[in-house]
Amino acid sequence: MKIHHLNCATLCPVGRSLLGQGGGVTERGRMVAHCLLIEGNGGLTLIDTGFGTADVHDARRRLGGPFVRLVAPSLREEDTALRQVEALGFQARDVRDIVVTHLDLDHAGGLADFPEARVHVHGPELDAALARKTFREKERYRTVHWAHGPRWERHTPGGDRWKGFESVRALSGEPEVLIVPLIGHSRGHSGVAVRDGERWLLHAGDAYFFHGEMDVSSPRCPPGLALFQSFVEVDRSARLANQERLRELKRAHGDVAVFSAHDVIEFDRHAARP
Repeated sequence: MKIHHLNCATLCPVGRSLLGQGGGVTERGRMVAHCLLIEGNGGLTLIDTGFGTADVHDARRRLGGPFVRLVAPSLREEDTALRQVEALGFQARDVRDIVVTHLDLDHAGGLADFPEARVHVHGPELDAALARKTFREKERYRTVHWAHGPRWERHTPGGDRWKGFESVRALSGEPEVLIVPLIGHSRGHSGVAVRDGERWLLHAGDAYFFHGEMDVSSPRCPPGLALFQSFVEVDRSARLANQERLRELKRAHGDVAVFSAHDVIEFDRHAARP
């Protein structure tokens, strides 16, 4: 089994210093969309998708004008999951499974590029995305991203535990992939745990945004990212409680590497690992 760390969307919001990246408040920062591509016995598995090829060419309609203005995404087709899969010598149909941390537009934008894949998602997240009950949910969940009719695989935890967390097995064998509910950012937000030999990777999605939030002795978050997380959250107490649980996971389990979806430092560290 081989795991590739891919950046499938680069976001460039203004306020670099407010993102903990130095520079000035009027400079643009850099955030990534950290996805995983797993080569396993049963074909390829994607963890999150970033933006899709159609998003690159029709961003305002598919992503929404407010989002495009806020984060100024660098829209390059070669950054999409599909083109990176092809650059590795595979085709779209080789991707058999996609497991999403949640269905926000910068995580699910590439679903349509892999129409034959099974899409595994935490049940409450799928419900929220299809219902889109609130104004914010209408903005974060873009129905155009699943207008092609994905092969949804709905998962609901049933008592299984992983490192003290409730979990549900999305894929068995190789790769071994678990959905780990981490609600707060969205109604059904989850982490995705992947066994990597003797260790585990936990893609924590948007459970946190800055590597310093996982500092077990003195957690910290730059003001711009703290404000954004508060603005988009659906359950503040659950989000903060899950961040503390993730810090405890790091304290107690040295065999687990935790990373989030948008932190550049975490992505660069994992992408550079042989």
